[in-house]
Amino acid sequence: MKKHRTEKHIAPSLRGCVCGCSNTLSLSGAALSRRNFIQGAAGAATLAAAGIIRPQDVLAQTADTKPYRIDVHHHLSPPSYIAASVANNFGDGPMRNWTPEKSLADMDAAGVTVAMLSITQPGVNFTSGEPARKLARECNEYAAKLIADHPGRFGGFAMIPLADTEGSLKEIAYALDTLKLDGIGLLTNYHDKWLGDPVFLPVMEELNRRKVVVYTHPATADCCVNLVRTEPPGMIEWGTDTTRTIADIVFSGNAQKFRDIRWIFSHAGGTMPFLIERLIRHPLLEPKYKATVPDGTLAELTRFYYDTAQTANKAAMSALSAVIPTSQIVFGTDFPYRTSIEHVKGLRSSGVFTDAQLTEIERGNALKLLPRLAV
Repeated sequence: MKKHRTEKHIAPSLRGCVCGCSNTLSLSGAALSRRNFIQGAAGAATLAAAGIIRPQDVLAQTADTKPYRIDVHHHLSPPSYIAASVANNFGDGPMRNWTPEKSLADMDAAGVTVAMLSITQPGVNFTSGEPARKLARECNEYAAKLIADHPGRFGGFAMIPLADTEGSLKEIAYALDTLKLDGIGLLTNYHDKWLGDPVFLPVMEELNRRKVVVYTHPATADCCVNLVRTEPPGMIEWGTDTTRTIADIVFSGNAQKFRDIRWIFSHAGGTMPFLIERLIRHPLLEPKYKATVPDGTLAELTRFYYDTAQTANKAAMSALSAVIPTSQIVFGTDFPYRTSIEHVKGLRSSGVFTDAQLTEIERGNALKLLPRLAV
């Protein structure tokens, strides 16, 4: 596979400036003046070099002035979800202390114009039945109100109780048709059933019929809680679980069967890039899976989208971009667990992408999935 060009292969005069903005950037249909951009960036860079302002402030100045980034991995915590976390003894400080104001401040500091909101793990996996349906409904209505109250700043992926087929189908219809949310958010597993499991087929059929954007977030599987004393689930297990569900979607045949579901996987696909050789060889070693990937495993994997949350570094982005086209990478931050500015800086300091590619990752690719965000 042809390797993407990296910044080290580009002439210095064409590299991204320290502010992180692209020379080809277009915002809401109006292109930035290249001359003004260069003059402003050069002046700020000179001040930074002289020690008058900090280098990170150069980035903040330009980002604050012309926000354009779209964050597809940004968590909210509705009051009902915080109350449930306290009552059921799950969650942590960042989740429980979230406010809309904190999200907006983080977005403004990094030039993020729109954040796609979703509930983090465990979603409603800690409960079931009517309580799960009720909590999903309350969280989705809260997200819809937040979107309405802050025009142009938020979008939303609705939470559904996937283990409850009837409840999920009802909530999909309500969230998409009544609340007008932008897609559906799923966890990578529901009590040791990953997203290729046959029990989820009626929901997958509906998501495919509607051509839904489905954002996924890792969750700790029942099988794998506290496996190693020194390793909390978020450190290793969540990336692994993301890869489990990707493989299950592919080798269950769901990727072939439901080609109109537009999948987004968190954290650069977890361990998928590192395990790519094993994934490609799987149907060769187990011929019964050949029918699930008639064009090969890679043909399926390269149709999916992958976000940059907690992976905006040279090692992760080099691995992902060696397997997946840049056109399938979208900007994600995992706020409130990480900040947007960390990811903006990380993508630039990685040296993996050109200016044009960064613009696509931070905005253009998300617009292909969510065109309403262009207005």
